[in-house]
Amino acid sequence: MIDSFTTPFEPPAGRDPAVSGTSVAPSAPVTSRSLGASAQTTSTEPADVTRTLTLPEDVAPVTLLGARDEVLRAIEKGFTDVDIHVRGTAVTVSGPAARVDTVVVLLSELIDVARTGTPLTADAVERAVGLLETSTRPTEVLTDDILTSHGRTIRPKSLGQKAYTDAIEESTITFGIGPAGTGKTYLAMAKAVDALARKRVSRIILTRPAVEAGENLGFLPGSLTDKIDPYLRPLYDALHDMLEPEALPRLMAAGTIEVAPLAYMRGRTLNDAFVILDEAQNTSPEQMKMFLTRLGFGSRMVVTGDISQVDLPGGRESGLIVVRKILAGVDGISFCELGSADVVRHRLVGRIIEAYARHDAEVAAQDAASRPAGPPGRSGRNSQYRRGSSNRPARPYSERNPHDH
Repeated sequence: MIDSFTTPFEPPAGRDPAVSGTSVAPSAPVTSRSLGASAQTTSTEPADVTRTLTLPEDVAPVTLLGARDEVLRAIEKGFTDVDIHVRGTAVTVSGPAARVDTVVVLLSELIDVARTGTPLTADAVERAVGLLETSTRPTEVLTDDILTSHGRTIRPKSLGQKAYTDAIEESTITFGIGPAGTGKTYLAMAKAVDALARKRVSRIILTRPAVEAGENLGFLPGSLTDKIDPYLRPLYDALHDMLEPEALPRLMAAGTIEVAPLAYMRGRTLNDAFVILDEAQNTSPEQMKMFLTRLGFGSRMVVTGDISQVDLPGGRESGLIVVRKILAGVDGISFCELGSADVVRHRLVGRIIEAYARHDAEVAAQDAASRPAGPPGRSGRNSQYRRGSSNRPARPYSERNPHDH
């Protein structure tokens, strides 16, 4: 006799794969899955159970198991205490009841994902397991298509990315803050191209600071365009991924898509546009205020950046860090934090980011422990007095250049 089990989700009627001897209850979370009421046991240790899942006819086994069974091996690697055997369209799962239930739910969700045409990989399995641990259906995240181009569909791959794209849809200004490889700029550009295709906006404006790491454009070879283009190349690369090769030059010539350095935004009012500011951690507080006040009617803005990679010369505070303190809680503005779990590049990138985060935390703790308590007022970056001056207060940044506003 096969014990009954519960799952945290209720699959669509008529589409769920057959699981022998099972019943489906929609309410129990993944992490608290238990045996059904009909299963009686007096032992404190859960007994091993065996369940058989029959694949539906519209999903080929190779689609679910992956090329060279890479998906199956990824599941086995994540659930070493569970035995999985596949014969034809029957998948048999044996092991501790709670773990078997999780594997069956995972397989059911992967079947729904495969039905949408999303290719299944070992990485997709890891992300699906992570989503199940947060009581989130992988189908709701991994099948949320944003844009299809060149036969490839762009969609969020993590819960953080899903929250980020939802915020872009709902808020007028969205800040995407996170480490490299989390898809901040790429997903924002996909939403922009989608908005243009749906005629929600009439143009796309992509901008980023053109001077980074203290480099001066005047000392770079070539014309102004030649000097600026290398800094804007990542934006061009993303556009080439999302648009037909012949469409991009035509749209740029017509002004429908504009790629320009941040300095070119000064004095403009951007109406009916989808505006993206990339590498915002390299903006000064003055530049950030200037950019945000360009917002016009019918426009939407997305600001992306990584506050752990500030390249401003002289140790200046990033405008992205300052704006979080100023605009937190303002209606119509969303701040989305992405982390190592949202990295969509090589798996090592996520581990590198976590290692650097641990190192930075250790260094900050050591500095805090070794730093003597100095007198207030004169020390620190935020002092109102300039170093080397005779108690002369520095002017606020809003008064330094009247043309900034």
